[in-house]
Amino acid sequence: MALSYKARRRWALVLLLIGLPLYVVVAVSIMNWLDRPPFWLEVLVYAVLGVLWALPFKFVFTGIGQADPDAKNDK
Repeated sequence: MALSYKARRRWALVLLLIGLPLYVVVAVSIMNWLDRPPFWLEVLVYAVLGVLWALPFKFVFTGIGQADPDAKNDK
């Protein structure tokens, strides 16, 4: 079942306010576990992790910045 526009907006907010900070903690923990690699490798790992977190939630963020397609246009 597809999520409504309102539900996707709420889930996007939850993901950005709760999920993203948790993911940042995990990413920093991974970097600490690697025992401070060279700068270029560190930038590469952060860039890859920065993109990977959003891929599973692409469907949630699709169209969130647009106007509500379910809203009635009463003009």
